Amino acid sequence: MAMLGPMVVVAEAPAADLVDILGRAGAFPIVETKFADAAAAVTEIQPAALLIADTAPEPTDQHLKALLKIIENRGGPFMPVLARVDGPGMVAIPYALPIAVSEPEERLVACLKSALRVRSQHAAVIRRAHSVEPAKNRNVPFTDLIAHATVLCIGRGRNYPALTTAIAERVGLIGAMSVETAGRYLNAREIDGIAIGDGFSPRVVEALLTVLGEDVRFRDLPVGLLGRASVDDDRLANLVRVESDPVLLAERLIPFVRLQAFESRLQRTLKSLDSEGMVDPETGLLGREAFWRDLDRAVQQAEEDGGALTVARFSFEDINDARCSIDAARLFSRLMRNIDFACREQDGSIIAAFTETDLRNAHVVARRIAGILRNTMMSPDLDRRTIKPTVTLATLKPTDNLSTLVARVGTYPKLAAG
Repeated sequence: MAMLGPMVVVAEAPAADLVDILGRAGAFPIVETKFADAAAAVTEIQPAALLIADTAPEPTDQHLKALLKIIENRGGPFMPVLARVDGPGMVAIPYALPIAVSEPEERLVACLKSALRVRSQHAAVIRRAHSVEPAKNRNVPFTDLIAHATVLCIGRGRNYPALTTAIAERVGLIGAMSVETAGRYLNAREIDGIAIGDGFSPRVVEALLTVLGEDVRFRDLPVGLLGRASVDDDRLANLVRVESDPVLLAERLIPFVRLQAFESRLQRTLKSLDSEGMVDPETGLLGREAFWRDLDRAVQQAEEDGGALTVARFSFEDINDARCSIDAARLFSRLMRNIDFACREQDGSIIAAFTETDLRNAHVVARRIAGILRNTMMSPDLDRRTIKPTVTLATLKPTDNLSTLVARVGTYPKLAAG
């Protein structure tokens, strides 16, 4: 991706090295400014990205609040903010992407290009939303998506408990004490970041990074690496390395995780727009109204053709955690067959229609999905119970209609009026 400008570089002292790096990467024009003038520069220039050259000296509260206000309230596609950090320092802007000064310039450029790609996706969503619903202002928030993000934490050394705690305090956590287990989670569910702790040899870590770098699905995934091993992979644009502090690794990884969660939301939103609103951008399942319309049609078609149709309700008793419920729905959307469709109900349960499937085969499908949900769903905070979804099945009988069919799984149709 070409790095088109303009771009604003914030530095109290001339940042010739950073400007030179950006210029050689193709960025133009590049405007340097100080924190005192940064808010005005962003307002006037409307840059594609903002880069903070260093974390010292820290900006005053007045200048920082002015810049944050401009960043958060500006219209159009989101503006990536990158900050070069030295030592244990962190930039004052909470969602800036931190890049260690010790990292080579190629990694800074790769990270910036990855963030600009997400910006382009956001612009595409805005254009698509305007063309589909010009009278409706569809906003895709950026800063509040961290609540439903998920990080896979891999490790088994002495720093692993501290790393998992630091991650779990901020986002949803999936723990894995082996690379093999981590691989299963990566293929089974939506992951917004990976934190690799200690306890593995450099050869194992290098092999894991190689696998991630060779798979196009994971190249832009945030990967945090804890330890002194000098392993690297140029294909991983968002690789964050911290030598020995698990808390610092979590702090530096989280902004990248937030961006990844935002990108995932953009992809679901585009899918929703392409389906004319039928897909729920929060879960990837059908929206409720679309599901009940499709189920009504499926019942009518099955009655006319004599085909099989089975409805399943997956409920999660005593689980009221919103993150857990949405996580289950997103995981469910990845597990469904292409011929099936489902939606998430307001109580957190999932209603699924297994088309062309009799009761016997529906039991097999439902048991497989329930087993994966039980083994991979996130538990609510501080709740260590295994989540066991309760599955209720009902197959279409000759005397059934939509209402009687779904009543046997404990729900009722919710068709839109008219």
